Amino acid sequence: MRIPRTAVLLCCCLFAASLFAQMAKPGLWETTTSMTFQRSPFANMPDMSKMPNSPFGGGAHTTQVCLTPQQIEKFGAPVNEQRDCQIVNIRKSSNGMKAEMVCAGSMNGRATIETTVLDASHSKTHVHFAGTMGGRGGQGMDVEWTSDSTSAYKGSDCGSVKPLPTK
Repeated sequence: MRIPRTAVLLCCCLFAASLFAQMAKPGLWETTTSMTFQRSPFANMPDMSKMPNSPFGGGAHTTQVCLTPQQIEKFGAPVNEQRDCQIVNIRKSSNGMKAEMVCAGSMNGRATIETTVLDASHSKTHVHFAGTMGGRGGQGMDVEWTSDSTSAYKGSDCGSVKPLPTK
């Protein structure tokens, strides 16, 4: 069975982008994320974590995200909702946010997202996803992963970094 690598990459990008707390200020944020598979869909494939620039482990990966006031209002975080996934049960608080992501399609499963604000310019996030990939109707391969991120505010000007779309 061929694993839809695009779905895994989109999921990783989604979480790299959605791993911010309820921030007090919009602008450019930089997130460094490390991902660990508990159940890998790549068990019978070459070790993806050792490939150059792989988002599937093998060290931390850094991305930049432009956080808008609308994203702060709606999610308390910039969330790039993929076509097969929805962010639900968003619970914002003064020291962070908790939410779930539910996916149905080429990737089926559920993730928990928990972000803690460390101070006005820093946060940390923990995400845990469990489900299947690579097929509809229960035909996919089991996948389970955890990612941990730290985010740092870089400034109010996002420069060339565009905000993530929301539904």
